Amino acid sequence: MFFGLLRLLVIGFVFLTIIYIILSLWSRSVRRKKLEAEWEGEAMTGDRDQWVRNGLEEYDGSVRRKLILGVYIIPVIVVSVIVYLTNFA
Repeated sequence: MFFGLLRLLVIGFVFLTIIYIILSLWSRSVRRKKLEAEWEGEAMTGDRDQWVRNGLEEYDGSVRRKLILGVYIIPVIVVSVIVYLTNFA
């Protein structure tokens, strides 16, 4: 029983980590494209790459970036509720 639970936790953690990495990279690329479009749309002058880097640093500290961690939290809560309802309700 213990090894089955351990296997579920390890496989689940690996799967959720892969999803987290993919989602993080996708979200960051979308933000980069928006920053580049904003630069072009406002016809700014100066170093575009530095401006995009600064925008991505702000994004790294944003709430949206932290919300992606829900990839770990929500499935654990759902599985815990299902196990509880199956066994004790």
